[in-house]
Amino acid sequence: MSILHAAILGIVQGLGEFLPISSSGHLNLVQRLLGMGLSDPGSEPVMTLLTVLLHVGTLIAVIVVFWDEWMGIFRDRIIHSKLLLLLIIASLPALVLKMGLKVLDLEENNGFLGLAFLLTGCFLLLAEWISHRGRHAQSNQRVTPHNAFIMGCMQAVAMMPGVSRSGSTILGGVASGLDKKTAIRFSFMMSAPAILGGLLLEAKDAAEIGAFSFVKDNMIPIAVGIVLAALVGYAAIRFMLKLVEKVSLNWFALYVILLGVAVLILQATGRLDLPITLPYVKAA
Repeated sequence: MSILHAAILGIVQGLGEFLPISSSGHLNLVQRLLGMGLSDPGSEPVMTLLTVLLHVGTLIAVIVVFWDEWMGIFRDRIIHSKLLLLLIIASLPALVLKMGLKVLDLEENNGFLGLAFLLTGCFLLLAEWISHRGRHAQSNQRVTPHNAFIMGCMQAVAMMPGVSRSGSTILGGVASGLDKKTAIRFSFMMSAPAILGGLLLEAKDAAEIGAFSFVKDNMIPIAVGIVLAALVGYAAIRFMLKLVEKVSLNWFALYVILLGVAVLILQATGRLDLPITLPYVKAA
């Protein structure tokens, strides 16, 4: 694994996790366009390892930005913490869907990539339209269990490969009555249990293919990727929180829609070696 490749993926992970453009979709696309781990079968475990560990970087970013809120959970003696309850409610739909996919023996299929970018774009356009429509109304600035559940359902939708988690949950937030700033803030906080859960599940899969045996020989690239994911992720969160009222989600929507069209063309012409498919298929 080269340091350059690790650095590129770290930056992509940091941006994609918190900007509403899909980190998983961009990581998949960048790896394919640059041929990372595709030409050499032996490099697949290394790329899998890096992809898993990049989540550590973005988890660090969200912990640092919302440090006071996390400490507040412990100050409330955990069991009495309203924030913790809201995060649990928001995490349940994705957990139920994950269990359902396992029972049905279905797995994610990256062939949905182009369509996923288009779907993300539609979500963002709708979220911006709803937030503008309610600008002069009394939008809620306090997250309720109802808001958390709706955002959790949208987070489950975002489990489809290539669909933006933050974009989906922001839509869930504004559609359930939150103002855009509150929806974005809670969306980022929801990402902590989602990232941690994904990290544990992906680490298990990586361990099964022996990926962790490559850590020692790739310490520097892995460290570079994690650090960049953390730094860029931190900057992305701060950017969204600071400029949420000034930056329209329509710009992100335009980007992912154009990207989705380009990816679909590449898929249709066979240049990505990724046939267009549904998001879930029967496990091999």
